[in-house]
Amino acid sequence: MRRFLPFVFLLACAAAPVSAQVQTPAAPPAVPDARPPVVEVIDESVEPEVTIKRQDTDTIEEYRVNGRLYKIRIIPKNGVPYELVDQRGDGSFTILDGPGTSGLSIPMWVIGTF
Repeated sequence: MRRFLPFVFLLACAAAPVSAQVQTPAAPPAVPDARPPVVEVIDESVEPEVTIKRQDTDTIEEYRVNGRLYKIRIIPKNGVPYELVDQRGDGSFTILDGPGTSGLSIPMWVIGTF
């Protein structure tokens, strides 16, 4: 029995640092609120004005912001609706959604005008 006493003592000395390293895991941080922010209308003039006209059998919708025409949507009685969009703001309209087009809309915003 006395022969094993130094071995038990060495084993206890080796186990002491290992037991000191064991720590209880900390609680995870609180998760922030994941809801999207509330949308507020800053300026009512940004809301587009829509004018609907009937021409023969077609319905034409004109979209204006601050009195400037930027999009025309044409809905034929028989056929696929398509849109004409003024992408540069110079008054020249290009077809956006219609037969034979890719339907890809690239966002273009006017950052500033001089």
